[in-house]
Amino acid sequence: MSTTAPALKPEKTFFGQPRQLTTIFGVEMWERFSFYGMQGILLLYMFYPVAEGGLGMNVKVATGIVGAYGGGVYLATILGAWLADRLFGSERVLFYAAVLVMFGHVALAVLPAYTGLTVGLILIAIGAGGVKANATSIVGQLYAPGDVRRDAGFSLYYLGINLGAFIGPLATGFLQTTYGFHWGFGLAAVGMAAGLIQYTIGRRKLPEQTRVVPNPLPSSKKWLVWALGLVGVALIGILVASGVITSGNLATVIIIVTAAAAISYFVVILGSKLITTVERNRVIAFIPLFIACAAFWSLYQQQFTVVTVFANDQLNLSIFGWDMPVSWVQSINPIFILALAGVFAALWTKWGAKQPSTPVKMALGTIVMGIAFLLFLTVYNAAPHTAPLLALVGILFVFTIAELLISPVSLSVSTKLAPTAFRTQMVALLFLSSALGTAMSGQLAGLYDEKHPELNFDYFAYSGLAAVGLGIVLLLMRKWILKLMEGVR
Repeated sequence: MSTTAPALKPEKTFFGQPRQLTTIFGVEMWERFSFYGMQGILLLYMFYPVAEGGLGMNVKVATGIVGAYGGGVYLATILGAWLADRLFGSERVLFYAAVLVMFGHVALAVLPAYTGLTVGLILIAIGAGGVKANATSIVGQLYAPGDVRRDAGFSLYYLGINLGAFIGPLATGFLQTTYGFHWGFGLAAVGMAAGLIQYTIGRRKLPEQTRVVPNPLPSSKKWLVWALGLVGVALIGILVASGVITSGNLATVIIIVTAAAAISYFVVILGSKLITTVERNRVIAFIPLFIACAAFWSLYQQQFTVVTVFANDQLNLSIFGWDMPVSWVQSINPIFILALAGVFAALWTKWGAKQPSTPVKMALGTIVMGIAFLLFLTVYNAAPHTAPLLALVGILFVFTIAELLISPVSLSVSTKLAPTAFRTQMVALLFLSSALGTAMSGQLAGLYDEKHPELNFDYFAYSGLAAVGLGIVLLLMRKWILKLMEGVR
C-alpha cells in the first residue's frame, strides 16, 4: 500500500507574486484614482476666482492647506494602524476606511464651498490614512520572512497605485474644464465606489492573518479609547473656533504634531517589552531611513503645490493649438511610474541577493530628488506661459527615478524591520515621514514667490543641494545601518 503524500497544489501567482496581491492592487488603484483625481484639481479649486468656479483663496494660504491636508492623510495612518493592531485587524479597517474616502469625495461634490471643502478633506484624510497603512501591511503579510519576491511585489503594488494616479487627474481634469470642479469631485467618488466593490469581492480570499489583531486591547480599556477620542475631537474644535488653529498656520501645526508623534512612536516602540533585542536594533536602523524619507517627500510633494502653481502661471500648455488642462500635469509622473515600475521590479528580481541594499537605494533616491530640484534652475524664471512642457516632463522623469528608489523600497523595508507586536504601526511610522515631508512641502511652498519667479533661484538651489547632501550622508552611514538591520537588506 502506497503511503505517498498527495502533491501540493501549485501556488496561484500574479506576475510571479501571490494571487491575493490582485485584491490589494485593485483597491489601492481605485483609491489612488479618486485621491489623485481630486488632488489634481484641489489647489486649482481653492485659488481660482469664484467666477471660474473656485473659492478665490490666496495662493500661499491654499498651498499651505494642501500641504497640511496631505500631511494629515499620512498622519491619519497612525489611527488606521492602531485600530488594526489593537482592535479590528488590517483587513476590516481597510474596508471601512475606503468607505470614508468615498463619502469624503461625495461631500466635495455635493456640499457648497467651504463646507464641502472642510467636511470632504477631513473624511478623505482619515479614510486615506487608514487605507494606506493597512493596504501596505496586508501586502507585507502575503510574503514569508526572507521571500526575495517582496521588493518586486511592492513594486507591482506601486504600479497599481500609479495606474490610478495616472488616470485620475486626466478624468477629473477633463470634467473640471468641461463641466466644473464638482463634477470632477463626483467622479472621484465613483472611482472609490468601484474600488470598494472590487475589494468586497476579493477580501474573503486574503490570508487569515490579515484579520488577526496582533496586540489586542484589553476590553477594560476600550471605553478609555472612546473617551480620549471624543476629548481629542472636542479639543480640536475649540482650538479652531478660538482661532488658535487657522488656515494660515495649519501646515505648521501638522508639522509640529507629526514630529511629536514620530518621536513618541519611536520612544514607545523602542521602550516596549514586547520587542526583542534584534527587533530593537532594526527600529534604530530605521531612524536615518525615516529622516531621508521626510526630506524626499518635502520636495516630491511639491508637485501638488509649487509645480501646480508653476504649471498654471509659467508653463506653455498649448499643444498644436489645444490647451491642456493644468491638472493633467499631475499625470506625467504616473506615466513614468507605469513605464518603469515593472523595470525596477524585474531588476531587483534578477539581481536577487546581489541588488543594492535598502540604505543605498534610499540614499541614491534622496540624491536624485535633489538633482531634480536643481534642474528647475533651467526654467524657474520663464515668462508667463512660455516654459516648455518638455522641460517639466524631463524634470518629472527625474522625480520618478527618485521615487522608485525610495517609495516602494521604504514600504517594503518598513514591513521587514517591523517588530511583530507593532506590525501595522511600523508602517504608520513610515507614513509619518510622509506626513512630515508633505506638510513641509506646503510650508516650503510659502517661500516660493509666484508673483516674481525671477526671485526663486535660491529656493530651488538650496532645496536641491540640501537633499543631495543628506543622501551623501546616508551613503556614508550605510554599513552602520546594515549592521543594525540584523540580516535584513
